[in-house]
Order: sequence, then C-alpha cells, then structure tokens
Amino acid sequence: MVDMSLLAAFVAAIFVLSITPGPDMMFIVAMGGRGGSGMGVMAAAGVACGMLVHACAAALGLSALFGALPVLYHVLRWLGAAYLLYLAVRAFRDRSVPGDEDAAVDGADGRRTGPGPRRAFWQGMITNLLNPKVIMFNIAFLPQFVDPGRGHLPLQLLVLGVTGVVVGFCVDGTLGLLSGRLSRALRRSRRLARGLNIFSGTVFAGLAVRLAVTPR
Repeated sequence: MVDMSLLAAFVAAIFVLSITPGPDMMFIVAMGGRGGSGMGVMAAAGVACGMLVHACAAALGLSALFGALPVLYHVLRWLGAAYLLYLAVRAFRDRSVPGDEDAAVDGADGRRTGPGPRRAFWQGMITNLLNPKVIMFNIAFLPQFVDPGRGHLPLQLLVLGVTGVVVGFCVDGTLGLLSGRLSRALRRSRRLARGLNIFSGTVFAGLAVRLAVTPR
C-alpha cells in the first residue's frame, strides 16, 4: 500500500496545486457565476470525474501511450481546444439570466435552452478529459509519490489518483459554491448577466487558445 509519509506529502502538494489558478478553476468560476451555486458545484463534479478517469488510466498504464505515440497527444489537444471554442460561442450567444425561467425556455417546444446543472457536469467532465496536459501531469507527478519497494504499483497509483480527485473536488466544489453567489446579483441586472456571459466566453476562448498554442 502507499507509504503514509508519501501520501501526506502528496495531499499537501495536490492541495497547493488545487488552489493555484488554472484552466479547471477558471472554468468552474465561469460556470458558477453564470448559473448559480448548483451549476458551479456540478461543474466541479464533472471535472472531478474527468480526473478520476485520468487516474484510472494512469494506474492501468494507458497514459504511457502518449509517450509512445505523440500524435495522440496532439489530436486530443486540438479536440479539447475545439470543444472549448464551442463553449465560448455558446456563452457569447447566451442571452439568458440566472434564475429567469422565461429566458431559459424555448417558446416553440417548451424545452429549456439555458445551461443547467447536468450540462455543467458533462461540460466540466469533457473539458477535463480532452485536456492532454492532465494526462501528462499524471505521468510526471504521480510516480514521484510511489514506493516501488511496497509493490502493487498500479494500486498505489490508483490510491494517489483517487486522493487527488477528492482533494481537488473539495477545493473546486467550494469555489463553485462561492462563485455561484454572483448569480444573485445577475438576477437584478440583465446588463451584468450579459457581461458575465461575455466574460465566460472570453475565459473559454482563452483556455482554447492556451491549449492550442502550448504543445507541452
């Protein structure tokens, strides 16, 4: 099993990394600000699920494929950038206001068109899964806290990965909850709501460009 001293060091390191502003944090803040606390927390949950998939992949050795086949890394990188640009376009075109039920319903068929918690979850998960830098992070970071002398290397990697997911969700979920309070002010001002949609779109577009232009 994992050495407890290494696990403690890993928790401290992952906590510091989790509170450091990055793409996932910006995504969660943008989603929580647009849709409220519930949407922010669901976005954080989606990111956490994406991290869990990456952790399982690292434990199974699948992440090493990116070292053997670099083209896979670049394919995933461009897919991630394209998806973030798609989210940016949706945010720029969004005219709904958090808490305004009328703005979230299409009068033609009665379906809700505004972003919801379920959509926030899937967007958070897909955004994380399509970020190859998370995979490279697992390859470079997790093995530093593994003790080969204890054996069961895949199990050690899995324990570390799951621990990282839990710590990350605690930080991101709290951030999503707090950023969701912005939606209360948005309900009183359509201009402010529109401004935050533009801000969200700018964040998504910026993350897409960052992912596209930074190979590693």
